[in-house]
Amino acid sequence: MDFSLSDEQRATQETFRRFAEREVKPQARDLDENPRFPSELFKQIGALGFFGMRYPAPEGSGADLLCYLLAVEEIAAASLSLAAACTMQSLMGTYFVHKFATGELRQRLLAPALRGEKIGTICMTEPDAGSDLFAMRTRAEQRAGHWYLTGQKTWITSAPVADFFTVFARTGEKELSVFLVEKGAAGLIVGRPIEKLGVRASLTSEVAFDEAAATCLLGEPGKGTGYLREILGEVRLVTAALALGVGRAAFQEALVYAQQRKQFGQPIAKFQAVQIHLADMAVELEAARHLVEWAAWRSEQKLPNDDQASMAKLHASEAAHLVCDRAARVLASYGFANDYPVQRYLRDARFTLIGGGTSEILKINIAKGLAQ
Repeated sequence: MDFSLSDEQRATQETFRRFAEREVKPQARDLDENPRFPSELFKQIGALGFFGMRYPAPEGSGADLLCYLLAVEEIAAASLSLAAACTMQSLMGTYFVHKFATGELRQRLLAPALRGEKIGTICMTEPDAGSDLFAMRTRAEQRAGHWYLTGQKTWITSAPVADFFTVFARTGEKELSVFLVEKGAAGLIVGRPIEKLGVRASLTSEVAFDEAAATCLLGEPGKGTGYLREILGEVRLVTAALALGVGRAAFQEALVYAQQRKQFGQPIAKFQAVQIHLADMAVELEAARHLVEWAAWRSEQKLPNDDQASMAKLHASEAAHLVCDRAARVLASYGFANDYPVQRYLRDARFTLIGGGTSEILKINIAKGLAQ
């Protein structure tokens, strides 16, 4: 199978690589040390068409999945914080609005969101419901033709700056439905940002609903789980691309350092112990990249892809963590210093082990697929 990139894919990769190197990388350290939502960079990425890549014309460009993942990787290599916020916007934060909203609502929210002028997010995780969606307690009740939500969500990406929220809530014993709640709605309470180890400029907070008035139901009642499954594989591949980006950045930093740093009269890249670290890093990243490309190809061919997407996300996130750790070892004391970005890569990479499903959950899901 030919995994060589098409002209469109190469052009996309180059466009976002140039942008990331020129505009994002110089600001990455400051965004980490002084956490804030990167509004200007966010709008610039919107102007590049990133937020509409996975949506067809006229709103988006209808780019293929690998094209999109290449753009994700380039942003993540410069700043995983920015990439996390942007991928939320370009997929889960706008997907259900794109799929179900019509007329005035579509024009008022979706069009500006795809330009980066409005911010959307998704609310699923709860204090007692993470991987177990059916432990969700947030509920929705319909009164006089309007839906009202009651419950609490946590770890909601971009919540402090969001203009609209896609919310999963119970509408029956085993039924989840999807609702749109807009900023300023009565009963909507957004908590303060959660202080995190990494991806600090991707602001995250709790969100509470005290009989919050929903703008509308998105789709049919009780169909939320099925709707989520439609994009779950893509969510996992996006997380894998984020992992590839931060892992690649750490590897490149370690390689350059090893070639320049001299000990005992020669670059440390000449020492076998360092060479072993570098080789391990290169192999892990290459294997992860092929898994991501394979899963993306299967997705584009409309082939069963759940297990492949899970494998790609599992391996890429674990590889990124290993690579960032090895990079810190190659830099030794400088891998522990804030003057070098490796310590940020190491902290940020932990995010990819959680987002899109933990490694443990993914292994269980993969094992179940093998038994079928």
